[in-house]
Amino acid sequence: MIDWALAGLQLMAYAFLMVVGTAVFLTILFFILDRFQTRDAIRRNYPVIGRFRHLFSSLGEFFRQYFFAMDREEMPFNRAQRGWVYRASEGRANVVAFGSTRNLTIVGTPLFVNAAFPPLEEQAARTQPLLIGPFARQPYLAPSVFNISGMSYGAVSKPAIEALSQGAAKAGIWLNTGEGGLSPWHLEGGCDIVFQIGTAKYGVRDAEGRLDDARLARIAAHEQVRMFEIKLSQGAKPGKGGILPAAKITPAIAEIRGIPMGKDSISPNRHPEIADNAALLDFVNHVREVTGKPVGFKMVVGTTWHFRSLFRLIAEQGAERAPDFITLDGGEGGTGAAPMPLIDHVGMPIRESLPRIADLLVQYGLKERIRLIAAGKLVGPADVAWAICAGADVVTSARGFMFALGCIQALKCDRNTCPTGITTHDKRLQKGLVPAVKAERVASYARGMIHEVETIAHSVGVAEPRQMRRIHVRIVQDSGRSVLMSALYPEPETPRAPIWTERLAARAS
Repeated sequence: MIDWALAGLQLMAYAFLMVVGTAVFLTILFFILDRFQTRDAIRRNYPVIGRFRHLFSSLGEFFRQYFFAMDREEMPFNRAQRGWVYRASEGRANVVAFGSTRNLTIVGTPLFVNAAFPPLEEQAARTQPLLIGPFARQPYLAPSVFNISGMSYGAVSKPAIEALSQGAAKAGIWLNTGEGGLSPWHLEGGCDIVFQIGTAKYGVRDAEGRLDDARLARIAAHEQVRMFEIKLSQGAKPGKGGILPAAKITPAIAEIRGIPMGKDSISPNRHPEIADNAALLDFVNHVREVTGKPVGFKMVVGTTWHFRSLFRLIAEQGAERAPDFITLDGGEGGTGAAPMPLIDHVGMPIRESLPRIADLLVQYGLKERIRLIAAGKLVGPADVAWAICAGADVVTSARGFMFALGCIQALKCDRNTCPTGITTHDKRLQKGLVPAVKAERVASYARGMIHEVETIAHSVGVAEPRQMRRIHVRIVQDSGRSVLMSALYPEPETPRAPIWTERLAARAS
């Protein structure tokens, strides 16, 4: 018995010496490597110890998120925002106790103007369908005020697309394909689809990257595809194209996008065919003629003069040639990867651009002709309600639905190591995302959002969310006082009904 005990002690001693020896060896090795390398001054001056700086920097993001940051401090989305989405997507009662944790003196905070005598419960606000594309052969009656913004297959995983498609069908909302083309997984849930045409024209391109009308017509033949969105620019990277490395092009992605295997795919920074507003209208009308469905465009606002010029041109050519909708993305919009200068400093924020463009639509008599869709970091009920007050007809969100899928804001979208399986093509990580389960979360988030927006509309005294106006919300100023949005952005007078409305009325009758 004593011999066995001694043998055990000897084995433990050998193991201890081996561990210590290995640690000493690695320390000496790292010391030599750090002292003689020339790339990092800290490691060169402080061998071995300098390595902890990089370790602590990488771990700092983790510790701030879970231990040190308060509920309202994180960026780009804080814990309170994410928590609301998580609770809504799980179908839990989204109520809190004891009072607001939000600092209501922060500049830009919206405060909705509750009615002195709100409607009774049986008169609660209900969202009404919205007609988009009255001059298209197949107009679209959009049922929801809140929908899923563009997320490409390739940027997000197959199970994520499956969950979004199934969840959108359950909630009665549309799903935008993003610029990566129409995959079978977009269609499998049975939801309404908005097909996005990016600068590379994935899914509707020929071998040279030009628009292929035959492919476009085949996409339009799908009954689920309700509208087409021409992407001019994106909030996180306006004016920049993209590169899809050959190593990331799978056979499925190659087939869906219409690109060859083994070769980098380059997205131009703009559509080569669209060099001015006249060419934009020509392109819009060409796509509408080929598809027979409503067509609009998506862009980030840099200046309003571009829209003034566009709307004057529409007045000259006739409102029938106008785009059926305009999607405004804010400069704060998201992406899987983009240069920091573009993410941080290019493009007008949605809080400024939306009311400006909404005013121009009214001034040019196009408010009822061109539907205005708002995107860009709008993930909570107050965000959506604010956008409607500012002039949006519809709001779309991508990152809100990523949170509904289970995103934890790990900030690894560009590394193929997403721990929740949403933005990775690693099969092992994708196993954590079960489409049937996450589809319920997607649907619950959408339903919860719509319900809460209708609750705000009911509180301010209107019968339908789109009846909310700027007089229904106050905006906190740097003085700490709030001012009606209608005072900051006075709503322009509506001009005499343009001639196109008369023609449309005659057509409808």
